[in-house]
Amino acid sequence: MTGSAEPVAPRRHRPHDVVIVADDVTGAGDTAVQFAEAGWTAELRLQPGTSEAQVVAVSSDSRACPASDAAARVRRTTAETPGVRMFKKIDSTVRGPIRAEVDALLEELGPEAVAVVCPAFPGVGRTVVDGTVLVDGVPVGDTPVGRDPVTPVTESHLPTLLGAPRVRLDPAGDPAEWATRVRESGPVVVVDAATDADLDRIAHAIGALGDDGLPVGAAGLAGALARRWRPSTPAAPVSAPAPADPGGTVLVVVTSLHAAARTQVQALLDGGATHHEPTPHQLLDDDAWQALLDSLPAAAATGADTARPRTIVLSAPERGETRVPPDLVARRLAEAAARLVRTITPAGLVVTGGDGARALLAGLGSSGIRLDTTGTGAGAGVATGTVVAGPAEGLPIATKAGGFGESDVLITAAHAVRRRRSDR
Repeated sequence: MTGSAEPVAPRRHRPHDVVIVADDVTGAGDTAVQFAEAGWTAELRLQPGTSEAQVVAVSSDSRACPASDAAARVRRTTAETPGVRMFKKIDSTVRGPIRAEVDALLEELGPEAVAVVCPAFPGVGRTVVDGTVLVDGVPVGDTPVGRDPVTPVTESHLPTLLGAPRVRLDPAGDPAEWATRVRESGPVVVVDAATDADLDRIAHAIGALGDDGLPVGAAGLAGALARRWRPSTPAAPVSAPAPADPGGTVLVVVTSLHAAARTQVQALLDGGATHHEPTPHQLLDDDAWQALLDSLPAAAATGADTARPRTIVLSAPERGETRVPPDLVARRLAEAAARLVRTITPAGLVVTGGDGARALLAGLGSSGIRLDTTGTGAGAGVATGTVVAGPAEGLPIATKAGGFGESDVLITAAHAVRRRRSDR
């Protein structure tokens, strides 16, 4: 028959070797980077789409959601991103509706699936001892996380929090024995870990569970699995970004309201960084905000002709009598940062706070971050890579969760993205 053509079937892309389902953007990034540093190609994806990366991290943005909404978001996110293996990233301080999200994934995996939960990350002081989640040895509910303004944690005992049994993996046993104990105790079990060796033992147990094992944890467990698992597909070549001035400006955006983030900002300021911190009134009032946006590029350009590298900081205001919704803080600061990226052309970006990272990259027309395959020295809990797609394609970027890091972590991250750009 003339004048017609057979319909073309949509191209079917192969499943990724590993899909990381996180509840926020920075958590997705710092987990995926564990695979990148173990030699996998990894990408943090912010929009549905395709990628040749072996490991893809996606976020359901569900940490602050009611349980039913969080579960629905996880199901939708998982359906959009097929994978051979799955890793459920949870907050290392156990914020958010964890059990609802885990149950949603178990339903997708089938009746024989077992979730092995361990949010320990010993490298940054996060451990699980006798079922209790500790931050530098202190039960998490007794730390500032217990007073988190959005997702406070009031229960430090993980089996109680999740309604799940604790299983001990005898160091004298073997993976088959550990897997049997986990299966008999499932469908959700909690396992202790105070050291990287403990996490390696859990990774071996998950390996023995085969397709039925669902690892649930933070970057610590992800690192142990990244070293044990092997990709089934070859890595696609990754093009390097264009070189830039090693003395260029780094833009640091801090949308997190966590106390640790404020200490880290102060360390940058003590080192000579330029600071822009909108007032609550400017964030809440549209006219005041527009006036600030209009004046920001000129203010940020001040001192741009100096020979020394510059760091510009955009940060959320202190909590005061005037409360500003956290999502509005993230959206406003991301809008300001996107304006600056277009006007001052920075050498790189550092973003603290998952909502802010997503909003900024969306404002730049980016689909995600291609993560580095080698360490950059930016520190634990920091993911580094380059912006994927949009006008800022190839721009170095580092993301960090608000509660992570020593006081100088933002300084180190700024050095890392500046050095990454100049080394290309």
